[in-house]
Amino acid sequence: MLTEITVPQLGESIVEATVGQWRKGEGDAVTAGEPLVELETDKVNVEVPAPGDGVLASIVKGEGETVVVGEVLARVRSGRPARQAAAVSAGVAAPPAPEAEAEPVDGARAAPVATPVARRIAAERHVDLQAVSGTGAGGKITQEDVEAYLAGQAAPAAPAPTPPSRPAPVPAPPEAPALVVMEGQREERVRMSRRRQTIARRLVEAQHTAAMLTTFNEIDMSAAVDLRKRRRDAFKERYGVSLGYMSFFTKAVVGALKTFPRLNAEIQGDEMVLKRYYDIGIAVGVEEGLVVPVLRDADRMSFAEIERRIAVFADQARKNQLSLEDIRGGTFTITNGGVFGSLLSTPILNGPQVGILGMHKIEERPVAVNGQVVVRPMMYVALSYDHRIVDGNEAVRFLVRVKELVEDPESLLLEG
Repeated sequence: MLTEITVPQLGESIVEATVGQWRKGEGDAVTAGEPLVELETDKVNVEVPAPGDGVLASIVKGEGETVVVGEVLARVRSGRPARQAAAVSAGVAAPPAPEAEAEPVDGARAAPVATPVARRIAAERHVDLQAVSGTGAGGKITQEDVEAYLAGQAAPAAPAPTPPSRPAPVPAPPEAPALVVMEGQREERVRMSRRRQTIARRLVEAQHTAAMLTTFNEIDMSAAVDLRKRRRDAFKERYGVSLGYMSFFTKAVVGALKTFPRLNAEIQGDEMVLKRYYDIGIAVGVEEGLVVPVLRDADRMSFAEIERRIAVFADQARKNQLSLEDIRGGTFTITNGGVFGSLLSTPILNGPQVGILGMHKIEERPVAVNGQVVVRPMMYVALSYDHRIVDGNEAVRFLVRVKELVEDPESLLLEG
């Protein structure tokens, strides 16, 4: 009996996805609950499991295709593979699978057996499947086989021997190495994931729809660095998580938002929606770009709760296990380019939010304090805001308030 595997419900407002990598090929045995394929959505990736034990009879949608909720992805035939079942019933081991490229009687080579994804990639990259060795069931050529073949072809070939009659080689000019590269191997086309496409679209939309401006300041991190150094070991021993600077800035942002509520708003038509709750998005860098899980009601969270939740988010993001609920909504965003070494940058709004704070690298610099030049650990911070509802002086004072709170960490216990 054949069972159809369809695109499941993907979450609120998500109606389509892109087919990612198939974990199994046609003819492969599958078990109930085993992930078969990954679907890429605008927000998170979703694994589609096998509905029961059986064989993956056919793949209907290949990698890179766009699908909608309810559309058929593949079909699974229930029960053991026919060859395996026959062998079991006979009480003997299953015979080895036939070669994928058997020679017909007339001497012509049969078309190689390959998965739909492998055939698509081969067609796009002009690969002769007859030259590819299959490692799948029964010698079937898989996506990995084609990619391995391409990687082998891209390796530099050994230089041909110089004929004796030719003069001694003259050192080539700098442009010469590029001339020996085979046509089609100097560029690589990589499909943008659905998440990357969405990130690109939303960033462009943010710059086209919002009147975005950025204001900058710098923070003396001496008090925060000293407090973290003194309390770090005891904090980790008590709470099981490291004390980072993100909890300081989360608390400072909440305190500043309470003073300047229009930074915690959004525009809907001709109205400003002022939000009396503080769901702070924390940007986390992963291979596909930034994702922004949300700390719900951050004003009610302790330093330990903030650090613990951020650690969980970072781990889930790396493993692609964030849920739609984790990244939904948010009233304000914090992004930390300092973890990658950024000294100064301009963050882009995470619409429909009207404010985003950019943290940067802590670097010791000479600064003037009470008429004396001293070396202090300093951090540049940037606030990008939507000038449609946030005035310049309001944005500047908001950033100054964040600066004041971080430079006096004890005040965060009261203001945050």
